[in-house]
Amino acid sequence: MKYPIVIHKEKGSDYGVTVPDLEGCFSAGESYEEALSQAVEAIECRIEGMLLDGEIIPKTNPIEVHQKKKEYKNGVWALVDVDVSKFSGKAKRVNITLPERLLNQIDTYADSHGESRSGLLVHAAVEYISTHS
Repeated sequence: MKYPIVIHKEKGSDYGVTVPDLEGCFSAGESYEEALSQAVEAIECRIEGMLLDGEIIPKTNPIEVHQKKKEYKNGVWALVDVDVSKFSGKAKRVNITLPERLLNQIDTYADSHGESRSGLLVHAAVEYISTHS
């Protein structure tokens, strides 16, 4: 799942990171690259905590939605990719039926994006649930 983040830098400070779609999720890094890496770690920690508390992972909003807010003025925006499927708990094998054409499209898409069929379906389900909750 891709999360928009806003990075801000004050003179003489580290790069600060805010994750607008996850309330209370902040991070920092000495360099821009470290700030991006630390943002992923912060998002993972926040999501894991939310799931342990039985909360639903909120949907992500486009960067344009957040750019209108004055608290993010002068920030630099980025998208970070977080694999939320690893927080879903123990994997369980299921038997489902899909139209062959759709299954071929899923496999083609997964292959071209370096994912497995199962991984893609997990990502799609998490995305769907978070945007329709």
